[in-house]
Amino acid sequence: MSAPQTEVTMTQEQVRARVAELSAFQAPRRESPWRRVMRHFVASRSAMLGLVIVLLLIVSAIAAPWITPQNPYDLMQLDVLDARLHPGTPNGAGTFTYWLGTDGQGRDLVSAILYGLRISVGIGVGSALIAGVIGTLIGLLAAYAGGKVDTVLMRFADLVLSFPSILVAMLILAYVGKGIFNVMATLVVLEWAYYARTARGQALVERRKEYVEAARGLNLSSWRIMVRHILPNCLPPLIVIGTLQVARAITLEATLSFLGLGVPITEPSLGLLISNGYQYMLSGEYWISFYPGITLLVVIVAINLVGDRLRDILNPRWQK
Repeated sequence: MSAPQTEVTMTQEQVRARVAELSAFQAPRRESPWRRVMRHFVASRSAMLGLVIVLLLIVSAIAAPWITPQNPYDLMQLDVLDARLHPGTPNGAGTFTYWLGTDGQGRDLVSAILYGLRISVGIGVGSALIAGVIGTLIGLLAAYAGGKVDTVLMRFADLVLSFPSILVAMLILAYVGKGIFNVMATLVVLEWAYYARTARGQALVERRKEYVEAARGLNLSSWRIMVRHILPNCLPPLIVIGTLQVARAITLEATLSFLGLGVPITEPSLGLLISNGYQYMLSGEYWISFYPGITLLVVIVAINLVGDRLRDILNPRWQK
């Protein structure tokens, strides 16, 4: 009787040891999609450089009233005698130095660039967000409704995309006039179709999946299915489009302001600063247009570096 009991005891000890091994073993945690995106994004030096530059410029633009020696929009702080001074020249009162020189109105270019950057980035980000919301909802509606609704909405989007953006923007602003709100509204008119086409294409793929059929079987409303279930799965390509559209909106706004159809003279953006100094380029006073132009170039390149990296990571066919 002792031998079988010994065998039973040994078997129980083996079971306990096995249970201890299994309890000590921890399966690797499944990495969330957003953590994977962040890990691959941080691995790119160029994308991180672009992100750091964008954040530094945005923080500097937001803090412009506290870190700049002059408010370029306050005419009481401007001195006409300080117009077109070379970089490194002290102001007339000797209280600070114009490190990048001054423009034709006597504005400190460092202050004017940071204040102008606030307008340019604000218009670019604001128009991209508004156009993204409108275009995404239109694209989701077209994909989910289908039929004539899809045909009408997408043909209208194709019509918007068929015209040159700068030409349409010039026609609209020539009619409604200058102004930050008018420029932003014009850019929304030009950009929403990109989001609509992207959202529709992604939503058409998601609409055929089982979780949408299950949501319909639960008698959920169409609005809830589109916003709560389909939309989250359409976000990756929309984020990429949004990032690139910010750079495009900043470029369009600078072009319109350079042509005199953008923001008013009293609140110059980077494009208007470049335009103000363009007439002095041949006279050797290059800095008036050069430094705002370099700032605009750096902003656009940095945003595109971030957008290109996100596009590579969020591409389903992308492989590490």
